[in-house]
Amino acid sequence: MADIKDAVEDAVNKAEQASSDRLMNVIAALVAILATVMAVFNIKDGNIVQAMAQAQAKSVSAWTYFQAKSTKQNLAESMLDQLTFERERGALTPEAAALLDRKIESYRERVARYESEKQEIKQQAEAFEREYDRLNFHDDQFDIAEAGITVGMAMLGIAALTRRRWLVGFALVFAVVGVASGVSGFLGTGFHLDAIARLLG
Repeated sequence: MADIKDAVEDAVNKAEQASSDRLMNVIAALVAILATVMAVFNIKDGNIVQAMAQAQAKSVSAWTYFQAKSTKQNLAESMLDQLTFERERGALTPEAAALLDRKIESYRERVARYESEKQEIKQQAEAFEREYDRLNFHDDQFDIAEAGITVGMAMLGIAALTRRRWLVGFALVFAVVGVASGVSGFLGTGFHLDAIARLLG
């Protein structure tokens, strides 16, 4: 009877060991896959962060240029006001009046040109801001991906230590959310967990 008991215990131990080995193999494979996916996402996110920095720099530069044009326009408007005042005072020779009229017209053209240039510069600056916002949306997606995959891998580590199968399932929930967010960032789709993005931001 003792031989049967020993045989049953041995069979149970071997089954538990095989089950444990399978669990550890699954965990190891998942960690390797998730680490690889996260590395690829980090490369893409790094490129996005560089593009964001360029868009932001171009936006700042455009707004600075806009301000410079505004200053020039203000100076031209002041000169135009002064020349117009001089013209309206009268008591000018015909030659002086003609010269003043040419200068007034020249400053009117400058004011109009600066206004037109400012509008073009403003459109460029706003386009750079929109590009920054678009890229920031995808940067958020990769941040969520990194957070989800990192938490998933940490949970897989705990599952490996405790040998709890349900922790593997719990880890996969985080990992799937992370992978979905990262894939969405790669494809440029709209999957975006706003609450998590605000929390991470």
